[in-house]
Amino acid sequence: MNQPLPPGAPARQAALRLLDAVLRRGETIEQAAGRALASIRADNDRALARAIAAEVLRHLPDLDALIDSATRARLPDDAKARFALRIALAQMLALGTPGHAAIATVLPLVDGGPRKLVHGVFGTLSRREVTLPDPPTLPAATAERWRGQWGGGVAAAAARAMATPPPLDLTLKSGDGPEGRELLPGHRRLPRGAAIPDLPGYDAGAWWVQDIAASLPARLLGPGNGFAIDACAAPGGKTMQLAAAGWTVTAIDIAESRLARLRANLERTGLSAEVVAGDATSWRPSAPADAVLIDAPCSATGIFRRHPDVIHRVQPVLIDQMADLQRHLLAHAAGWLRKGGRMVYATCSLERAEGEEQVAAFLSANRGFAIDPIRADELPAGIAPAPEDWVRILPGALEEAGGCDGFFIARFVRAG
Repeated sequence: MNQPLPPGAPARQAALRLLDAVLRRGETIEQAAGRALASIRADNDRALARAIAAEVLRHLPDLDALIDSATRARLPDDAKARFALRIALAQMLALGTPGHAAIATVLPLVDGGPRKLVHGVFGTLSRREVTLPDPPTLPAATAERWRGQWGGGVAAAAARAMATPPPLDLTLKSGDGPEGRELLPGHRRLPRGAAIPDLPGYDAGAWWVQDIAASLPARLLGPGNGFAIDACAAPGGKTMQLAAAGWTVTAIDIAESRLARLRANLERTGLSAEVVAGDATSWRPSAPADAVLIDAPCSATGIFRRHPDVIHRVQPVLIDQMADLQRHLLAHAAGWLRKGGRMVYATCSLERAEGEEQVAAFLSANRGFAIDPIRADELPAGIAPAPEDWVRILPGALEEAGGCDGFFIARFVRAG
């Protein structure tokens, strides 16, 4: 019969399960969280497990380099001893946990010889007084892909962005909200670490959490003037933006579980939208739309600062799969729009296949559509339209203000 784990160890065991799901099965932390955290009841322990897993992923190449420097034979990537050492070192070097507590809470996760190995390697590294490099080292495959697309400066900026979790961005429903930095009207940026439900205006639904870059696609449709469709809408930030701007909104998403969160967000903010569970690649509206917003499913490599799992699990095959889905979605959604209507296509991706290449293919296949130029005065200072009149947000944008997610945004007008 298994002995119960000592205090502190269950949260580390949950962190190990999260890491195993990401690194071995290619899942996101969100996909894995339900199973990995099922046995953890206390909110602070659940948060700790997530924080440990995130810091391991943020610093994984550097943690592994430290481990390899202290072992005679390289531990397999999926060895439990390596996972335990990653967790212990991330606690001590990134989260500030005292060394004795960091090792004591992971040793119960391994047995026999591996336990002695973990204890010995951790002790060796502690005596060396090792540190993590600043900025962290990106995974080699990710760094090579981004250097190939954008150059070494962007890859270096991405590494700097990995160093710390991002600040907290809020979109305001009507102009009132917590005090903070205003990068655009109706936006507030607060230091990270704020307890979201405790901030002024949360219960009243005066705002919602949304990165400044993620807020741009809905802004670019302007004030409400008719019927708008928000495709792939959950969890609802862009739906709420459109509704607050005066649009009559239909929000569609294929995942009923995610729509539950969208409905809860609408209820909290007192905003209204028709919510539809359906596949946007086949669904059709009952009438032509004046505006269409497609925040398309993608590899999500642009949100690596807050979701560091993406830089480890996203491979070229997934990027190709997402790009194919985006092509189908764009082609189908083009038929929803009335003549003279506008459509915004966006992805939180740093991959050309999920941005620039999509626009070229779409315009070639849809002669009735043209680029509707995005103007500099529609964007925050520090983000500018590309020469092609779309927006490509790369690591390094707004760096002095705390950075932002990576995004691609293009706006089209249907002329015929």
